[in-house]
Amino acid sequence: MTQSAAGTKPSISIVGRVLAIIVAVAVFLFALSLLGHAFKMVAAGRTQQIMEVTSDPFISLFIGLLMTAVIQSSSTTTSMVVAAVAAGSLNMAQAVPMIMGANIGTTLTSTLVSLGFITKKKEFKKALAAGTVHDIFNVFTTIILLPLELYTGFLSSLAQTISGYISLPGELNSSDLFTYGFWHNLSPVQWMVDSIDNVWVVLLLAFVLLFASIKVLAHYIYELFIGSFRKDFERIFFATPLKAFAFGGLLTATVQSSSVTTPLVVPLVATGKISLKKCYPYIMGANLGTTVTAFLAALFHSNAAISIALVHVLFNLFGVLIFFPIKVLRNVPIKTAQRLGRITNRNRIIGFMYILLTFFLLPFILIYISQQS
Repeated sequence: MTQSAAGTKPSISIVGRVLAIIVAVAVFLFALSLLGHAFKMVAAGRTQQIMEVTSDPFISLFIGLLMTAVIQSSSTTTSMVVAAVAAGSLNMAQAVPMIMGANIGTTLTSTLVSLGFITKKKEFKKALAAGTVHDIFNVFTTIILLPLELYTGFLSSLAQTISGYISLPGELNSSDLFTYGFWHNLSPVQWMVDSIDNVWVVLLLAFVLLFASIKVLAHYIYELFIGSFRKDFERIFFATPLKAFAFGGLLTATVQSSSVTTPLVVPLVATGKISLKKCYPYIMGANLGTTVTAFLAALFHSNAAISIALVHVLFNLFGVLIFFPIKVLRNVPIKTAQRLGRITNRNRIIGFMYILLTFFLLPFILIYISQQS
């Protein structure tokens, strides 16, 4: 009897986790639909004002950075941008820099995790390098690709071309397939919007549900698929650069959050279990894997929403193609992160100033200057 009861516990645990994942996915889709309604309500009569605020690409960039740095989920930010594009509140030119900013903002978690080693001098230098290499990679990628996008529009043009091939045909296209088909037929979204009758409360509720569903998905999927591999994490998944890259991409696509997966390697690098060079491909894979959430969300919306989700994929893909295959370029983010680690190790206050300036003060200052000019 005891053995039977004991034998059923893992099954019950797995079933419970699967059910939690299913509920989280349903809440995620519900939140996206609610968010789309909220953005349409906000945009009604305010389109010109919204366009003016985000017409400057640098303001859009730093809005995306600040949003993601505060909520620590690029999946949430990019899903919100997709919903805003689908609702017509943002156009491609405004949304692309915001997506790039979200990529930088999501790296804050790894940097904060590295500060946990600040009392251990030898480990702190390695930890900070591991924590900031993701920041540096995304900053360098943005420096290269943002001007190219602004002057040539190559990312948005390529994304729009690709979206034409993957869009759902005719009457099945856009949100009619699911978001406004399934949800609207059951009317929970419209009922909730009508019941609350306050656009800002609806927007806040949609944001909270979106953020919470992504966090729940990350937690339960991680426990379900990854938990048993924790002890052999570095031995199994970092044998070769391609294996590390693939694992980083698949793991992040599964848990839908690079903020969850990239900090995992910081303690491993800090304690010397793996080198920064070995974990770098994993981080590149995680950076690409985090684009899956917004892309899946966009499939149930318009061609414009699919295009902006593809911009996210292409931005991260081109970043990998620039800073991964060629050894000289691959060493640029790694060497920069190691140098920052050495400098910060000599003067710990630099680490805190780096976080404050990069993720908070500098964006606020630049937004203020852009508005004044």
